[in-house]
Amino acid sequence: MTSLTIQIPDDMARNLEGIAASRRQTLEELAFEGLASFTSPAPKYPRGSPAAVLELMRNPPHLSKEDGEALDAAIASGQQPAEDGDVFAGCASS
Repeated sequence: MTSLTIQIPDDMARNLEGIAASRRQTLEELAFEGLASFTSPAPKYPRGSPAAVLELMRNPPHLSKEDGEALDAAIASGQQPAEDGDVFAGCASS
């Protein structure tokens, strides 16, 4: 394997270290993943299409039960209750 050294500004290095930590990756893993994206083949399906979503669901990484629960909690915290009032109350009748 070839070794490569890249010099970047200190603030960028700190930002990348933070991103790597949040993804539970090493800085080297994050850099490799980012660089590999430049040489990866184009996706088979348009981004966000049902086929693309199914392909992502079938391929690793697979989420843990805790990941699903965290997503459900995040969705629930962003929901707002529906109004039960009369939606036509302010309308004039003819």
